[in-house]
Formats: sequence, C-alpha cells, structure tokens
Amino acid sequence: MLNKIRLGLFGAEDSIEIMKSVIVNFPEFTIVPVSYWQDDEIIEKLLAHEEKVDMWLFSGPIPYKFAKRGSGITKSMFYVPYSGSSLYKTLLQISYHQQIPFNQISYDTFRPDELRQVAVELEVSLEPLYVNCYEGEIHTDEVVRYHYELWKKGQTKAAVTCLKNAQHELLNLGVPAFRVLPSQSAIISTLSLIRQTQETIHFKDSQIAVQMIEFDSFLSLTKDSFSTDEIHRVEIKMTEKLLEYAKEINGSLKYAGPGRYVIFTTRGILQEATKGFTQVPDPGKRELTANDAVTSGIGIGQTVYEAEINSGTALLHAKEHGNGSMMVVFDDKTISGPLGQPEQITYDFSSEHLQSISEKTALSVTTLSKLESILRKLGKKEINAHELAQQMKIMPRSARRILTELEGNGLAQVVAEETIHPRGRPRKVYQIELK
Repeated sequence: MLNKIRLGLFGAEDSIEIMKSVIVNFPEFTIVPVSYWQDDEIIEKLLAHEEKVDMWLFSGPIPYKFAKRGSGITKSMFYVPYSGSSLYKTLLQISYHQQIPFNQISYDTFRPDELRQVAVELEVSLEPLYVNCYEGEIHTDEVVRYHYELWKKGQTKAAVTCLKNAQHELLNLGVPAFRVLPSQSAIISTLSLIRQTQETIHFKDSQIAVQMIEFDSFLSLTKDSFSTDEIHRVEIKMTEKLLEYAKEINGSLKYAGPGRYVIFTTRGILQEATKGFTQVPDPGKRELTANDAVTSGIGIGQTVYEAEINSGTALLHAKEHGNGSMMVVFDDKTISGPLGQPEQITYDFSSEHLQSISEKTALSVTTLSKLESILRKLGKKEINAHELAQQMKIMPRSARRILTELEGNGLAQVVAEETIHPRGRPRKVYQIELK
C-alpha cells in the first residue's frame, strides 16, 4: 500500500481554497498549501517547502512555468489546466453583467484555438481578436501591460486573465478585469494524473540499483610508505569506509576484486542520496575523502543482472572523466553524468537513429548521442571545436576530428569563423544536422 502523498498546493490564496475543497474528498492526499503574490517569490517559497512535499500542484500554468525554469526543485510538478467550463463561467458573467461582445475582450493564457472552440460551443459567431498566448513563463507586469494598452486605445472593453495579481492591478488601472479560476473537473482530472505518476515513481523507487566502485590504493601512498603491507592497510580502511556508506544507503557491499566493490540497493534510496542523480553523495555520509580517488558507476535495472551490467557500463564512462567521477546508466539505456559537475549531460547510447549515422561515419553512437545532448542543452545547432571539447571533456584536436568527420559526411557545415585572439587561428563554427 502506498503512503499518503504530501501534495504541495501553490498559487493564489483563493485558488488554493478551491483546490483544497476538492482534494479533501481524496484521503490519499495530505495538503501543504503555499500561497504567493509576486512572481519573484515563486522559487524562494518553493525551495523553502521542497522537503515537506512529495509533489507540487500549481493553480495554473504561469507559476508552474516559473518553477520549471528554477533550479533546485526536484519534486514532480503539475498544474490545473484552465478548462472550457471555467472559462464559460467567466464569459457568462461578462455577458450577463457587462454585455460585452466576445471579440472586444482581451485574453491571456488561453490558446486562440481553445477560444475559437469555446465560441463555437457557445454559438458565438465572433472571433477572439486579442489573445496573449505564451510558451514560457511571463511576468505579471507584462500581462497587465498587454491588457491595459488594448483597453486604453479603446480596442477592448474588458480583460480576462488567469492571474489574481494581474486582475488586481488592472482593476486599479480602471480596466474591467475578470478572472478564470480552476474548475472542479480539471482539479479531479489532474489529481488522477498525480496518483498514476506516484504509482510509477513508487515502482521505479523499488527498482534494483547497483553502484560499482573503483579506487586506486596507490594514490593514497607516499614514497616512504610504498609496501604491500601498506597497500593492504589502505584497502582495509577503504572497505571500512564503504561498509559505512553501504549502511547509510541501506545496501549490501560485495568485494569484486582488487580496488573494486559493488553495492546493491534500490533506485529510490540512491536517487535521494544523489538529489535526483545530479550530485555526488555527501562525502561525510560516505565516510570518504577527496584523497580516496573513488570512481563509480550506478546502474539501474529491472533485474540484479541488468543493474549490474549497467553499473559496469557507467563505471567505464566515469573513468573516461577521471578519478572521482560518477556516472549513471538507467534501465532505458540513457546515461547521465558526471554527477556534481556543472557540465552534466544525459544521453542515449542505444539509439537506432544514431546507430544508422554511426554506421556511415567513424563516430560511435555514444559520441553522437553526447553531441546531440550538448546541442540540446545549449539550445542551438552551432558549435565550435573549443566549445565541444569543453563540454565533452576531450582534447580540442579530438573535437575538431569529430566535427570534420561530420562535415565530411554532410552532417555539419561551417557557417562562421570566430577570431578570439588577434594572432590566433580563427575558430570554425559548425552547424550540426544529425539527420
């Protein structure tokens, strides 16, 4: 049986009260309400309550989008979509009390096609003309400015917003502003999705996780203490440290040969210890120091065998990044790391699409997947050899070889040259198309 889900409710106070009135009928949830007013409060308030919740439910897409772009928030996040029924109620209020035509109202949050569908269902022949739809987060003052400028020019007679603070500011400016609130049906639908997600997470948390650890005992020796007895003492000390670490993560330690150990535990425990597979576990908890030169790979799998194979693969990739590195291979054959590094990337080493490219070039699927992940992380298709070398932690000449190989096979082309130093050679900028 699953434990109760600690659900953080985030939004304006009145929206939270509406959500609470629905969620009280679902005993599997306990509620942690967190209200906000200003945009700049969102991340700070979420982080302050992050450890008190299992999942977040936002009253709408705007605070949700701010949270998605924030750092340090690791819990699953959902928001209540503004369904047709909640908009119908608002439009009926405007029609009944204000008698304002559909096409003389400005809207935010909704997509034009959603509003057109509402017009069809309400049998309104007028098209919505003023719709501020946005993909990412948007600040309240931008929403207010959009509605206010239209109203001030006489193009609209009212505004429909999904933000309480935007409605408040618009009313202060004299704009007839109406707000769309979460509907009961949309809240119930989102709660169902949250429950399904929690069941999936519970299953994943119970998956087998294997951490393969390798250390070089010679690095702990000095010239004066170089002896087989001293090496043996170093290994005994390391075993003691790893036993303490295994105890911390409820795992069992297995000796796997000189300088190599394996710990068996569960995905959920390691995910918590590594803060969502982004950080190296606290050295204090591991009873390890920086001088221990521990390199490790974490493998996740449906079976012990699969997890152990994946941990070995992760260790090999970690060793490419040097002593002290840690990588993770998941059961879907994606790999992530190095943990704790600002340049951490996640890539796939079993992609069929990249396999076909690999067969045409001298580049491995892993190299191509790393490149694809780096471009996705940077949010662009252009890169130079120096930048690629930094991201991949390889020599610039190796990065140039990768780019030249892609260019020779029609997968990259030089689109610019950058001159960093007056006497230096210009750096070629390549546009990559892994098709």
